[in-house]
Amino acid sequence: MLRSVPEPGGERREDRGAACVLGVCDGSGWILQEDNTARPCDCQARRIGKAVSTRLGTRIPKRFQGVSFDRKPISDLDTSVLREVRRYVEQVDARLDAGDGYWFFGDTGTGKTSLAMLISRKALEAGRSVAIYSVPVLLTRIRATYGEGSSFSYLELFEHLCSVDLLQLDDIGAENVTPWVAEQLYSIVNERWQDKRSVIVTSNLHDRDALSEQVGGRTLSRLDEMCEAIPVMGPDLRLAPGG
Repeated sequence: MLRSVPEPGGERREDRGAACVLGVCDGSGWILQEDNTARPCDCQARRIGKAVSTRLGTRIPKRFQGVSFDRKPISDLDTSVLREVRRYVEQVDARLDAGDGYWFFGDTGTGKTSLAMLISRKALEAGRSVAIYSVPVLLTRIRATYGEGSSFSYLELFEHLCSVDLLQLDDIGAENVTPWVAEQLYSIVNERWQDKRSVIVTSNLHDRDALSEQVGGRTLSRLDEMCEAIPVMGPDLRLAPGG
């Protein structure tokens, strides 16, 4: 049902009454104050972030849309890992506001990406903005912004990567090592580190020296400070029956 809501300065406009994701305003995106003026609700920024995320295609992939603690491969993982991740998603707003992140590392097929997708899904369900990329794909999309026919600019993509509530980077360390790659990763991670914004990272690399060589020592140092490292070890669950 349409209703009229105040704009700053006393004008009124029509609004369809979408629910405020924060439960603060009446869904209009504005909070009416005692002096009969209105100030913007924080839900506006979340709506904008979600819209940009949708346009840039950063959604939960189809394979992971049903990911949960009760389904394989997550249900088969170590209980101590699941306990830690469950604690995060139960406090997802507070953890994202604090800039807390995880670094899942381990062998191929152990469920690292599924854990990261579960956190990203819970963040989206809480109304937070999320960007999800495998690092090789992200680097390809950055390169694509240099072309004349790109549908969005490098600056637009960079600002999106740096401003979303949660950035999920899969397969970090799988990219070819070049100075350009190292600089791109550092720029994104450093910006998020400065603003205390959460990052969830997955990697098959165990050795810190190899990882430092792959992503750069500066980037690794930032991620160490931003993310709690969680080993996810075991056999390749994709090869198990029903995996």
